[in-house]
Amino acid sequence: MKKIILPTIGGLVLLSLFVGMADSNFTLFPLLLVAFGVFLVVTGLKGSPKKKTNKQGLPLLSKEKEEHYLQSGMSQSEIEYFRDTMGMAKEQIEQLQKNINKNAKLKAIDLRRDTLRAAKALFKELVKEPQKLHCANHFLYTHLPNMVDLTDKFIEINEHEIKSRETYEKIEESAQIIDQMASLIAQDYQQFVADDFEEMDVELSIAKQSLKRDNVNRTAEKI
Repeated sequence: MKKIILPTIGGLVLLSLFVGMADSNFTLFPLLLVAFGVFLVVTGLKGSPKKKTNKQGLPLLSKEKEEHYLQSGMSQSEIEYFRDTMGMAKEQIEQLQKNINKNAKLKAIDLRRDTLRAAKALFKELVKEPQKLHCANHFLYTHLPNMVDLTDKFIEINEHEIKSRETYEKIEESAQIIDQMASLIAQDYQQFVADDFEEMDVELSIAKQSLKRDNVNRTAEKI
């Protein structure tokens, strides 16, 4: 409303002054009013400063996060792509959670497969290791979006007031496919953190060898 009122008032002031100056002797006072009218027009057109917004509602990138990404070896364009991708994934996970909470059968599948926990855990792992984004391609671009689409359609069909035999068959078929997709998401997480398990196995092996050597040395000292 302010953007409309201020230019209008300023324009009227300017118009009346130009007409008045054409019919009367020019003085300093009309000049000041002209300046005031110009100010109103410019201020009204400019309007209040807009707040910065990010694509997909992403929060502003903090210095700490930017430093974390840069230390991971990412360029500015890679950081932007990563944040866009993760923003999309966050929206999909939130939608999936809403869908699951709407239906008892979907809740049962989630409890059996730990779908949401796996999706959220994988999301956190990606934030910690953004350079491994490519390792989650199946999760980000196939399994997660397909899971959201399937649960969207499942809820839509399930909410039909009148259900035919075909409807119930479609619901059951959809539930089976959703269960399989949920299993794939759980596997995505396990595969992503597999390297951590391998590193732990190596560390455990080294620790066991160290303990074994210590025991041998202590036994030799007693002898």
